[in-house]
Amino acid sequence: MIKEAIYHKPINQYLYNYDNETVHILLQAKADDLKSVSLVHGDPYDFTGKDWNYQLKPMQKSGSTDMLDYWKVEIKPEHRRLRYAFRCESINGEVSYFTERGHYDEPPKLIGYYFCLPYLHAVDTFDAPEWVKDTVWYQIFPERFANGDPSLNPEGTLAWGKHEPTPTNYFGGDFQGIIDHLDYLVDLGINGIYFTPIFTAGSNHKYDTIDYFEIDPQFGDKDKLKELVAACHERGIRVMLDAVFNHSGFYFEPFQDVLANGEKSKYKDWFHIHDFPVKPGERPNYDAFGFVANMPKLNTAHPEVKDYLLKVARYWVEEFDIDGWRLDVANEVDHAFWRAFREEVRKIKPDVYILGEIWHDSMRWLQGDQFDAVMNYPFTDSVIDYLGNQKINVKEFKNRLTEILHMYPENVQMYLFNLLDSHDTARILTLANQSKDRVRLMYLFLLTFIGSPCIYYGDEIGMDGGEDPGCRACMEWDQAKQDLELHQFVQNLIQLRKDVPAFGGNGRFQILHADEKSNGFVYRKQHLDKELIFVINNNETEQIISVPELANVQVKQLFADQSTALNEQGQVTLSRYGFQCFQII
Repeated sequence: MIKEAIYHKPINQYLYNYDNETVHILLQAKADDLKSVSLVHGDPYDFTGKDWNYQLKPMQKSGSTDMLDYWKVEIKPEHRRLRYAFRCESINGEVSYFTERGHYDEPPKLIGYYFCLPYLHAVDTFDAPEWVKDTVWYQIFPERFANGDPSLNPEGTLAWGKHEPTPTNYFGGDFQGIIDHLDYLVDLGINGIYFTPIFTAGSNHKYDTIDYFEIDPQFGDKDKLKELVAACHERGIRVMLDAVFNHSGFYFEPFQDVLANGEKSKYKDWFHIHDFPVKPGERPNYDAFGFVANMPKLNTAHPEVKDYLLKVARYWVEEFDIDGWRLDVANEVDHAFWRAFREEVRKIKPDVYILGEIWHDSMRWLQGDQFDAVMNYPFTDSVIDYLGNQKINVKEFKNRLTEILHMYPENVQMYLFNLLDSHDTARILTLANQSKDRVRLMYLFLLTFIGSPCIYYGDEIGMDGGEDPGCRACMEWDQAKQDLELHQFVQNLIQLRKDVPAFGGNGRFQILHADEKSNGFVYRKQHLDKELIFVINNNETEQIISVPELANVQVKQLFADQSTALNEQGQVTLSRYGFQCFQII
């Protein structure tokens, strides 16, 4: 037994409230080292004489990589409190009891040696808006979606879609254009829109905010935004706005005051100025987003800045009834600010969705006191690398996905914002080297995974484009230039997600097989007593993939309306880049 590889801490994803009466406990060990693990558990005050009364509950292996096994158990403490340890048995029969104080050959007599859940408080249970699990998002870059009111066009606006996008050109996208095409989104099946920033700014992307309380005039005015939000809500579409609280724009009035008045400015402490005079340039003498001089970093710990930004957060929820905030560069803002932010917006609208833009392990922000979710870029990278550009094989994909599935508590995973691309990345068709077969596999996986999926505008009709600015082209509205087959495929997946609970956000996800010979991947989705098994052939030639779970069972094929009994081996023959979903009958 490799004892030093056995790991558990009574925090984060290793011990958490799954709901108000249930806890999940996770143990980590070296791959293929332990034959079995049982939870040794009991109430810390339950003694018979001097002997602590405990029970054993078998743990299940919830996932494996080349290096690690994960063991998991669900338990309902009778009195909401728990002391526990782990009985570990190795492949060669060695037994060890892993406790907070280390390893022992026998269960320790002293209760203080055990891991502790002092009390299961309902208020400490992760709480995110239930509606998010059933939401399929559509990300809109407003400047490039549709020009509905040419009278608002900025000076120098170009003809729609007639020029390549650049970091500085304008095509006149606005709120009216979005309103004009809401029925297109309804038809696709969308019930959530994520807008990149809409506030007054000095660029076409609007991430350099000038006025946090005003709409950028190229999009319309506040009345038009209210009309847009109301029109969305009438169609069952939630609205999420993008807030940039990490940094402002260069022409934000307080920063202009600092530039003009230097050390005498009443706003000098609103920013992180190294010394005076203030010197913009390639390496400005103040903190910024990266080293971008026109995006000076805000000092969110300063009471005035904090009050100002929280007022912004409240204003757009109160006055415009938005349903969510996506928070730009969220990992560079202090945790105390985000705790206050959550408290303020939840007072106004208890089910508002709070989404942080964080590209790495985000456990610190996902403990119920700050965000409901983050943009799940580890998921994005893994799906792109396996199904999109095929940089990794199925074994590495399985390893990565297993790590992702154990990165956060299960109840957090259900609300993560899953995406394949965005305004910050190349589009998926470009990443897939123009292979629409592989794009279909990526969409299949996105829309059957746990969490809340997002489609980047235009991907569903086959738009392509490289990194910014190539990924920010004008939406193609000419049907003759749209991939209508791809559109219908995505539309059908979204409908299945709505019609079949196990297919979508309410289904529990489990990896079944990573078939190295075929490079095929098999996974299960379950909801109550309903079970779906998906088989993917990520190969340019026809493959036969063995799925023992399908042997001698009656199934319905969701992508071919027929029922059949599979052979004894449960073998599935799939065409190049083919897939199938089997519903167990």
